[in-house]
Amino acid sequence: MHAMILAAGRGERMRPLTDSTPKPLLRAGGHALIEYHLAALVGAGLRDIVINHAHLGAQIESALGDGARYGAHLRYSDEGAGALETGGGIFRALPLLGEGPFVVVNGDIWTDYPFEHLAEPAAHMKASADLAYLVLVDNPVHHRDGDFVLQDGRVLAQGPAGAPRLTFSGIGLYRAELFAGCEGGAFALAPLLRRAMAAGRVGGEYYRGRWVDVGTPERLAALDAELGRTAAMRGEGI
Repeated sequence: MHAMILAAGRGERMRPLTDSTPKPLLRAGGHALIEYHLAALVGAGLRDIVINHAHLGAQIESALGDGARYGAHLRYSDEGAGALETGGGIFRALPLLGEGPFVVVNGDIWTDYPFEHLAEPAAHMKASADLAYLVLVDNPVHHRDGDFVLQDGRVLAQGPAGAPRLTFSGIGLYRAELFAGCEGGAFALAPLLRRAMAAGRVGGEYYRGRWVDVGTPERLAALDAELGRTAAMRGEGI
């Protein structure tokens, strides 16, 4: 199974840090954000990884190379000067993502999610009509209303009255058929997911572990401090 890390965003909320450094290369706990994803994906046996990029993308390729030192085989989807948004970026990279379901993770989150847990949902997707499988998390303080409802293992855009809403973590499994009828260019992923949800073709899970949307300099600094404390408690170098 292939994986993709979304790394093409400009990171406007992260400015001025992202004026000279692409967001996935910003560091917390002594490592670039994207390196945590590489370690987690490889640890789960996902070594064929595609990374898309746009803003300062050459820095990402220079920093990560072919991925050999991470135990990965990296390929890049260069979106040029203008990013293609999440949907357009994945669509452009489809020829690199092999057959069957593939994993996608946002490059600007930090999580301890065990990606090996996606093996079973991926096998289910191969034998079902499902087009996507989403990992949902508790709503952070900056996104209290959440995104979707999880009911009996199915993800819904709108659930029953009063049903709790959860936040999409930026971790998902997709099949290429989700993008049927799409054309190249910039477009969002969310409308495709909502269409699939309306057809009952999106599964999901609620992950209760650690997850951080590293969207601002303040959140990056807080994560850096947290990871530093954790490393110190374990006696690890940073």
